[in-house]
Amino acid sequence: MDETKFCQELQEKTSQMGLTLTQKQLQQFYGYLNLLIEWNQKMNLTAITEPEEVMVKHFIDSLTICSYLENGKKVIDVGTGAGFPGIPYAIFDPTAEVLLADSLQKRTIFLAEVKKELGLENVHIVHGRAEDLGKDANYREQYDFAVSRAVAPLPILLEYLIPFVKVNGFCVCMKGSNGKAELEQSKNALTVLGGKVEEEKEFVLLGTDMGRTIFKIRKEKPTPKDYPRKAGVPTKQPL
Repeated sequence: MDETKFCQELQEKTSQMGLTLTQKQLQQFYGYLNLLIEWNQKMNLTAITEPEEVMVKHFIDSLTICSYLENGKKVIDVGTGAGFPGIPYAIFDPTAEVLLADSLQKRTIFLAEVKKELGLENVHIVHGRAEDLGKDANYREQYDFAVSRAVAPLPILLEYLIPFVKVNGFCVCMKGSNGKAELEQSKNALTVLGGKVEEEKEFVLLGTDMGRTIFKIRKEKPTPKDYPRKAGVPTKQPL
């Protein structure tokens, strides 16, 4: 897909979402697309490689969080993988300070290349597991928003995300069509970790038949010092 067609289509789709992108932002998304396709030939970043699919299933999907965040805030994307949703959000809001966290070093090398090539000065990258970073005073309770996409079932995900967020900050959790069922399984995790669901929305991803659910969860009190538990424990023994 050539740049002009890509930018036109992305602009049309984001306009339908009520979002406005500048020409520079559209060009940054096009650069991101090309880097993703190029690097995916060297390492397994994504199974989605057709430009139209990348636009919808990665870029548009990532941008669905925009209405749940506030401009100019500190955001951490936990388990960012190839940079979703953190890089699309960082492009959309250049006033935000976005930390991309991932446990695989090869992914962080790719993310560093994207940051450099797209000139994303508001993006920072850290290699580490959520359970370890969440205990580190440099990251614990330092963020206004924690976001994540396709990382873990909600009861596990909350233990990863909530420790990073300041009191009265928010976790924005992107889930599929089974989000409500995951929320039912998360009541104990919310109680233990001090979270409260403030907003939930079910919708169909633009241009697809794929169901989506977004939860916006407020952190009402400091995270108990026992959490997150050691690496691997949240997965084996969800709260």
